[in-house]
Amino acid sequence: MVACSLACWRCRWLLPLLLGLAIIMGIIALAGRGWLESESDPYVHQASLWESCTRGEQDLNWNCESLMDYGWGRAAAATYLVGFVILVICFALAVIAFSIEILRFNFVRGIGGLLFVVAAFQIIGLVIYPVKFTEEIPLMGANMFSWAYGFGWASTVVVIGCAFFFCCLPNWEDEVLGNIKPTYYYSSPDRAPYLN
Repeated sequence: MVACSLACWRCRWLLPLLLGLAIIMGIIALAGRGWLESESDPYVHQASLWESCTRGEQDLNWNCESLMDYGWGRAAAATYLVGFVILVICFALAVIAFSIEILRFNFVRGIGGLLFVVAAFQIIGLVIYPVKFTEEIPLMGANMFSWAYGFGWASTVVVIGCAFFFCCLPNWEDEVLGNIKPTYYYSSPDRAPYLN
């Protein structure tokens, strides 16, 4: 294992910190209006997870349409939101797990399993959205999936990485808890004759 990549007790807060970062990116994705935007000037289209807004080239006001009127819009929002709620629960469980002196490693592995569920929900929402959006919403001009959508994927990637670490952490239980005696290697038997 890499030095201090959870192989020491002081580094145990790295995983909850990464989960907190994933939560922040998830909040940005849920609240951001940059899931889809016009690629260049004139900016006539922008969309969030919740609504799609358009305007004329000379118009200053956005005309917004709720994506919750579409079944796929509700499905994309619901799956991403359910994944986000489970992520917040996993963050709370991770803080509790790493706060107690006697770390319950089966508990940690369960958090890893829940994080895989989070990733599955978020990926479903992140795939449904662009596929159905481009099929059912008329696009004006050149558009791109933008920064808020990217934060959604970034949150999902961090969750997948943390899930692997949480699931694999019990394999290094003794190293994390400091229960391993150091191993000494000698270059030749002449320097340690008592080992023969």
